[in-house]
Amino acid sequence: MAIIAVRRGSWEGISLIGMTSMKMLWCWRCRAEVPMLDEEEFQRVSSLLRNQSGDSSKEMFSALLDEYERVTGYRETNGNAVFHHRLAMYGPPCMKCGKPLRTPGAKLCGSCMAPVNSRA
Repeated sequence: MAIIAVRRGSWEGISLIGMTSMKMLWCWRCRAEVPMLDEEEFQRVSSLLRNQSGDSSKEMFSALLDEYERVTGYRETNGNAVFHHRLAMYGPPCMKCGKPLRTPGAKLCGSCMAPVNSRA
């Protein structure tokens, strides 16, 4: 799998050979732009979390992390981070700094602290 083009600092996706366009977006937890999952992709990836007592975290997250890499082309090492790589969790880009708002209903940008204009 090869990355064709990456455009940082925007909501535009990257093209992966043999895959649909993947959206790169700033993750507040990771403090970096990472590939984000749409709802269908998130359901597919998150359904692979093994929830059995006695499993180590590596065993619990291995199938989830493998599927996340298959879908995005990005190797994540922390299974919990994948749950923050979901497009629906974020709001639109800030009109001042361009970073995504931390939630769809945010009233203030978490990065530059600019107020969000109300959308009527």
